[in-house]
Amino acid sequence: MKITEVLSPNRGARREAARPDLLVLHYTAMQSAGAAIERLCAPEAEVSAHYVICERGGVTRLVPEAERAWHAGAGRWGDVCDVNSRSIGIELANCGDHPFPEPQMSSLEVLMLGIMARWGIVPERVIGHSDMAPDRKGDPGPRFDWARLARGGLSVWPVEGVAGDFYADAARFGYPVGDVADAQVLEAFRLRFRPWASGALSHEDAALMAGLAKRWPVLRENA
Repeated sequence: MKITEVLSPNRGARREAARPDLLVLHYTAMQSAGAAIERLCAPEAEVSAHYVICERGGVTRLVPEAERAWHAGAGRWGDVCDVNSRSIGIELANCGDHPFPEPQMSSLEVLMLGIMARWGIVPERVIGHSDMAPDRKGDPGPRFDWARLARGGLSVWPVEGVAGDFYADAARFGYPVGDVADAQVLEAFRLRFRPWASGALSHEDAALMAGLAKRWPVLRENA
């Protein structure tokens, strides 16, 4: 895979010599990949990501994988609170209101395969920005094809389990239950796994979350 490098000044060492064991997906919410790269390289913006993928599939590296990019901000996944130090961030050029093009998704899959192999990141540790910060973020949004990544072994997809306490199971899977409103946790779950759903918490929501928590409980002892 050809990767163009444009190093951002917005980076640093991973705190406490942490290794990345999470991969966080974003959309840029800007009009073009070029505009996003410009912002992610502007010192005054104080944001960055490891990679940006344009709609035509071109990949630009802004921060070396061994370093800490400033893409996640405040939030939590399981017991990991400094997500920037424990993750690699990928920005996809998209405003969130249209599907992600095939060339972009293909490049994402190839890039993810390499990252996950290099760092030993397992599919259940691939999350969206909205998963770890449901009170602030909605990316990569309802048009992102999470099921496609799961079919390729790059993420996970729920199978119904025995419905229990939705929020207890959400915490077991990794969502920051207790840090944000319950409604925001439900919204984040649906945004990723049931973007067509609305209304009150349903039996199907609870059954799918139970399945996720049973198969992929967050490894808190390693967090």
